Amino acid sequence: MSAPNLSAPDPSASSLGAALIATGYLPSPALGTALRLVTLLGKPLLLEGPAGVGKTQAAKALAEALGTRLIRLQCYEGLDAQSALYEWNYPRQLLHLRLLEGQHALETNPEAEQDLYRPEFLLRRPLLEAITQDAPPVLLIDEVDRADEAFEAFLLELLAEWQISIPELGTISATHRPHVILTSNRERDLSDALRRRCLYLWVDYPTPEAELAIVRARLPDVEASLAQQVVNAAAYLRALPLSKTPGIAETLDWVEALVALHRDALTPDTVEETLGCVIKLREDQAVVRQKLQGLMTAALQQL
Repeated sequence: MSAPNLSAPDPSASSLGAALIATGYLPSPALGTALRLVTLLGKPLLLEGPAGVGKTQAAKALAEALGTRLIRLQCYEGLDAQSALYEWNYPRQLLHLRLLEGQHALETNPEAEQDLYRPEFLLRRPLLEAITQDAPPVLLIDEVDRADEAFEAFLLELLAEWQISIPELGTISATHRPHVILTSNRERDLSDALRRRCLYLWVDYPTPEAELAIVRARLPDVEASLAQQVVNAAAYLRALPLSKTPGIAETLDWVEALVALHRDALTPDTVEETLGCVIKLREDQAVVRQKLQGLMTAALQQL
């Protein structure tokens, strides 16, 4: 294969920012700059932060903004390099082998078995898929903190070399370097070596003003007063001692549910009826209900 084309597009800050907004994603200035640097420097970007703050969505928005393919590797405990790279299509190889046997090809040409390891029998998994595209894709390595240290070490080698060795086919080098986004919820500490190789940004919950802008961008038909109430309520809930703090996706789900139910304001009864849209653990719901009961009691005492 030809040498990697490491040249990167040079979108201006305004053009990339406008393209991201057009997808419905409103990054902070720091995140918008970090995403632009991914395209300019060709360096991976590590996004860390609590679940539900839009880290995965940033990669999706970048791919849509650049008009390129998003390739996602979802990490999990026990993920190994082989599962992330490739595997051979054994059922198809077996059918081909039976065809060769039926044609007596193996008897006349013992090397015919090598036909079983042609590229068309290869199942490309996300990492191999990412380096064999005709244009630079966005490679999302999601929740890398769920994978173990051995996979992280392999990932470091790939990010350094951008080539993959397949014993039956040889070395495959990247024709275009992907735009790489890694996300982490900090389930475990990542190595210093991986951090050194990446740009880094901590992504936190948005301010109420920023979240309101997100709600209005994603759900433009919602009443302004209802959107403001839900955003304020979400900020209040995040300040409570919950095991699973609601993210932006839960805020949007809550607003959509209220609109679908034709509710134009948050009332105690409405919160009780729709709490499952935003609080997803029974123990957390108990904390919220206890807090709401206390607020109602305090309000009645002031009458």
